[in-house]
Amino acid sequence: MNIQKVNSINAPHLENQLSYVGLDSWMNFVHEIYQHKIHRFVATENNHITGALSLAEIKHPIFGHYLSTAPFGNYGGFAFQNESARNKLLESAKQLAVEVEAEYISIRFDESASSPPDNWLTNPIYQTYLIDLTLNPDDLLKKFSSDHRNHIRKSLKKNFQIRFGHLDLLDDAYEAIAKSMHELGSPYHAKKYLQTMAQYLGEALQFAVTYDSRGKITGGGVFIYQDKTIFNLHANILHFARSNYAGEFLYWSVIEHAMQKGFSTFDLGRSLIGSGNDMFKSKWAPQKKLLSYWYWLAKGNEIPSLNQKSPKFQLAIAVWKRLPSFVVRLIGPYLIRGLV
Repeated sequence: MNIQKVNSINAPHLENQLSYVGLDSWMNFVHEIYQHKIHRFVATENNHITGALSLAEIKHPIFGHYLSTAPFGNYGGFAFQNESARNKLLESAKQLAVEVEAEYISIRFDESASSPPDNWLTNPIYQTYLIDLTLNPDDLLKKFSSDHRNHIRKSLKKNFQIRFGHLDLLDDAYEAIAKSMHELGSPYHAKKYLQTMAQYLGEALQFAVTYDSRGKITGGGVFIYQDKTIFNLHANILHFARSNYAGEFLYWSVIEHAMQKGFSTFDLGRSLIGSGNDMFKSKWAPQKKLLSYWYWLAKGNEIPSLNQKSPKFQLAIAVWKRLPSFVVRLIGPYLIRGLV
């Protein structure tokens, strides 16, 4: 078996495992928007690709120097057909980390994989949520609790409206997500991030924006389509609209839209186990899939804790919520480029 470092990965039989965040279109987008260096490896046996690994190299003065699959995504970017290919690809990643003096490697993986090899650690604090869309809407509703069904029905009576689109919805989608992220105390990208993503992914990406009866933006999301799965990259609701179940309206509208387009699975995206997002997504009766991320650490380093539950970020989150919009939109992209 051979391992090669390549400029692009052409392995259609592995694309589902790599997910959209491991494909050339996504990794090229990440490089263009933030200049993160991209490293791609393939394992070959008898001229047949048996594994692939796409890594982004991040260098940031606050969040460190590291290698990661699935930049700005949930999981993917690593695929293999046998354990030999897996181990050789991981060994190549370690050699690269030593060569570039990275502090750690983050492999975002799911529970269907085997345990990692020696000298790799797991940190299972995230899970994703998969909804089966093969049922008709009425049958899917029956799977929810009576309270959740009631909240969905209430949301449909609030005169909310939803629009689906591409670059025609860029401005509204950005406003919805950027404002919501500010309310949550988290930095967000510049509008150019969403624009460039849409240009690279084309019809595989769709924006959705919700509005109240006055036409005021209440929320929005970014959704990626791959094969028969729709992935939730971002889905955010503004604080003033939450009590009217705007979140239920957004998700249910996306579900119906995906059903009409013939998709079979809705991946709601990762959330920290025990978080508010975890509780909200659990209401949709999904199959929960543990994301047991794998880490290799250079000597003297610890597993990173780059999430909103980390105690070291609590003061920063509180301060961020109180900063004016023009400040967070100026500084936010600089910060979040290191939080892939």
